[in-house]
Amino acid sequence: MADPGMSVTPYWELTFDADGDVDGPERDRLAAQVTEYGVRDLIVFSHGWNNDRSGATALYRRFFAPLPRLAPKARLGYVGVIWPSMRFSDEPIPDFPESVAAVAAQAAPGPALDEDTRRALLETFPGRAATLDRLARMLDERPDGVAGLTEFGRLVRLLPDGGEGPADTDEPGAPAVFDADPVSVCEQFADALAALGPAADGARFGLPNPWDGAKELLRQAAYYQMKRRAGTVGERGLGPLLGRLAEAAPGVRVHLVGHSFGGRLVAFALRGLPGTVRTVKSVTLLQGAFSHYAFAARLPHAPDRSGTLRDGHRRVDGPLVCCHSHFDAALGTFYPLASRLAGDDRSCAGSEIAAVLGPQWGAMGHDGVQAVPGTATLDLAAALRGPLPASGCVNVDVAAVVRRGGAPSGAHSDIVHPELARVVLAAGRIA
Repeated sequence: MADPGMSVTPYWELTFDADGDVDGPERDRLAAQVTEYGVRDLIVFSHGWNNDRSGATALYRRFFAPLPRLAPKARLGYVGVIWPSMRFSDEPIPDFPESVAAVAAQAAPGPALDEDTRRALLETFPGRAATLDRLARMLDERPDGVAGLTEFGRLVRLLPDGGEGPADTDEPGAPAVFDADPVSVCEQFADALAALGPAADGARFGLPNPWDGAKELLRQAAYYQMKRRAGTVGERGLGPLLGRLAEAAPGVRVHLVGHSFGGRLVAFALRGLPGTVRTVKSVTLLQGAFSHYAFAARLPHAPDRSGTLRDGHRRVDGPLVCCHSHFDAALGTFYPLASRLAGDDRSCAGSEIAAVLGPQWGAMGHDGVQAVPGTATLDLAAALRGPLPASGCVNVDVAAVVRRGGAPSGAHSDIVHPELARVVLAAGRIA
C-alpha cells in the first residue's frame, strides 16, 4: 500500500504488543494486499531498541530508500515491524536528529534521566513508577558511600519481572549483573565508560565515579527486558504470522532483516514458524544483540548444552547472514560485561573487554555466528562481489561502514548504508 511518508511502496506495518499479539487489521491487510500488488520478494524489517513508531519508521524509510534503485526489476514489497521497545535518549544514532531533550541536556546539563527517558522507562516497567522516581533522584543526588550504590542496585533488581520471553540456554537466565555486588558492578561500568570516551564536559580527572556506571546498570535492566520481549514477539507473534502469510500468499518469498534486538526478534520468528513453511528465503542480522552461540548444536564451553536457537538457521530456505563490526561498543564492551562481570581485571577497555571475558559472553553483532560448522566468513567487499552462499550461516564483517557513533553504544546503530541494503538483496538472491 502507498504511504506518503515512506520512501518505498508497497509498504505495510505490523504492530505487536509485548505478548506478541499483532494488530488484526494490519495483519489482514498485508495478507490480502501482498498478492494484489504482485509482490514477489517481501522484505520484513524489525527495529531494535527504539522509543516510538516515528523513530522506527524513520529507520525503515532511510534503510529501504536505495532498494528500488538497486533492484529495479524486482517486485519488492516492504514491511516495518513495530514492537514495544525503548532506548535511552542520550544514545546517539548517526545521521538521525537528536531528541529535543538530548540537545537541551548538552546545552545545559539537567537531570540524569531526561523526561523522554523517564517516560520510556515507565512504559517498559509498568507499575514501577515509585521505584523509577527513587532511582532518578539517586542518580541526581549521588549519595556518598557504599550504602547508596547498594540501595541503587537493590532498586534496579526490582524492575525486570524475569518472566517475559523465552529463556536462553546459551546465556544466563538473568544477567549476572543483577546478582553481583552493585558497587563493583557500577565501578566496572564506570571504568568501561571512561575508556570509551571523555567525560560529558570534555575532561576527566582522577578515577571514574562509580555513579557514572550506575546509569549503565539501569540501562542494562531495560535492555534485559527488551531482549526477553524481542524473543516473545518473534516466536509467538511474527513466526506464526509468517505461517499464515504463507497460506494466503504461497508464492511470496520472505526476507527477514533485524537490527540489534530486532535481530533476536526475527531469529526467534524462525522458531515460531510452522514446521512446513519454507517461504523464508533469507535472514540478515544487523548488529544482532544476542549470543553468538545461539545457533550452535554444542556450546564450546559446555558441550552438553546447545544454543537457544539450535539449528534455527536450517529453517531458512537460503542463507542466514550475520553482519558484525568491532566498532560496536554496545556489543563489544557492555554486552559481555553485563553478561559476566570481569572480577579480576577492571583495566580492559573497548574490544579488549570481550577478549578478557572470553568468547562465552560474545554477541552476534560483535564477531558473528560462532560454533556452527561450515559458517562462511567474508569481509564486506567480498560479500558485495558475491554471490553469497546459497544456504547456511554467513558472517560478514561490515566494519568498513559500521564504524561511527559515540559512547556508550559506539557504532551499534550506524546501519543506514546502501552497502548493507545490498547485502540484504544478495542474501535474498534478489536481482
